[in-house]
Amino acid sequence: MDVNHRAAVLGSPIEHSLSPVLHNAGYAAAGLDDWQYSRIECTADELPAIVGGADESFRGFSVTMPAKFAALEFATEATQRAAAIGSANTLTRIDGGWRADNTDCEGIVGALSALLGDAPIASSLVIGAGGTARPALWALGERGVRHLTVLNRSDRSAEVRPLVRDAEVRFASFDADITALAVEADVIVSTVPAHVLTDYAGRLAHAPVVDVIYKPWPTPLATAAAANGYTSVGGLVMLAEQSFSQFEQFTGVAAPREAMREALFHHGR
Repeated sequence: MDVNHRAAVLGSPIEHSLSPVLHNAGYAAAGLDDWQYSRIECTADELPAIVGGADESFRGFSVTMPAKFAALEFATEATQRAAAIGSANTLTRIDGGWRADNTDCEGIVGALSALLGDAPIASSLVIGAGGTARPALWALGERGVRHLTVLNRSDRSAEVRPLVRDAEVRFASFDADITALAVEADVIVSTVPAHVLTDYAGRLAHAPVVDVIYKPWPTPLATAAAANGYTSVGGLVMLAEQSFSQFEQFTGVAAPREAMREALFHHGR
């Protein structure tokens, strides 16, 4: 078959990215036989040359670390949420350039829905305040969270507050009574590597958990939560949920969500 339209995921290292599993399954299910999705090794410094030099067949790029900040800087326009979050995981070709978006927040929204349905979330404990935490905080703000506690080694309140609408935000260190913080939360969202919480998981696991990690799974936090009778949703759900909007922005076609999910979870087993 002739390939007339392309997309790819950019990042470094990139060989283990599961984005091609999602997008190529979507193309097959949607009958987009002339579309192809691949991986391209790309650092932040290399992104302008790779995207700027891409031929017209490339309609979009998914972007992972370490190039998400460079993607936003390179783009000729940006969505409101990408500008607020301060990074982009999506570049879509538009007339005269590239539009940056951040669909990672949709990944968090989807994970929260998978975990809690439509139940209101009044209070949340977010672990970490780095680049991965910012889409999570944005998503929680959109979900209407009123009280946010961010567990982090340093106080980054000034950076966080613009992301969370009218929610009350407080920072706490790991020296605090983290069990009490967890007990009062409707949901815990962990945005840090799994091993970081090995020594804290037992004290934290007192609420349902969204964990951005998908390998290794279950994480120490998810295991401890299960032992306490709480469910967890991991990074594979988030990866799928953030991909649907990318697919639609690149192709202009509704994402075949079930086919994409099935392909990802079958691959992950």
